[in-house]
Amino acid sequence: MKRHISITLIALLFLGLFYIYPGFKTPIQAQGQPGEQKITVLSPRGQPPPIQLKQMAPRLDSLNRKTVYLVNDGYLGTDILLGEMQAWFKANMPEVTTIYKMKGGMGGFTAEDPALWAEIKEKADAVIMGMGH
Repeated sequence: MKRHISITLIALLFLGLFYIYPGFKTPIQAQGQPGEQKITVLSPRGQPPPIQLKQMAPRLDSLNRKTVYLVNDGYLGTDILLGEMQAWFKANMPEVTTIYKMKGGMGGFTAEDPALWAEIKEKADAVIMGMGH
């Protein structure tokens, strides 16, 4: 009990010295008068850019005698899925031409491949893009 009282008295003494010492200012004293100092607070959520809506491509009436590009962006297992799709088209819709392509560029689905996009615009009627999960 004596020790507890001693520690409390020492703590009070130090606190008293800090408030009496002229060079030390409390946070309230350091701010000055109310309204003198202002701070700016930013939201950590930020502001996302506005979304530009784009119209969907028109649907094809049929895939008969059409060319469908199967594009792999490099995600693990996408080659297997697109290979199965290509086999399905061959077995069930032989009149559809499928072309399997691996998208170039580093960075997965966000990377650009202008040569592939130009080829698709010129030769493809439809595209199935394998983009992982």
